[in-house]
Amino acid sequence: MKYLFAAVMLASAVVGFGEAASAAGGCGPGWYRGPYGGCRPMAGRPPVVVVAPAPAPVVVVRPRVCPYGFRWYAGRCRPF
Repeated sequence: MKYLFAAVMLASAVVGFGEAASAAGGCGPGWYRGPYGGCRPMAGRPPVVVVAPAPAPVVVVRPRVCPYGFRWYAGRCRPF
């Protein structure tokens, strides 16, 4: 059991440190922190451009309003 626990701890440490390297000092993937603190693209490959997904369309839901003495049932206004 202690070998299993040790293997799980080692695997979680490897995964945890692997993600920290991709941040590159807060500049993002494909960039590194320069000597004066600015972000610079890594040499040998173009910088990676991350594009945010498009916002979801706005859906306006209108309430169903039936006249007095009617109610909404089976897809339309029906009398009581």
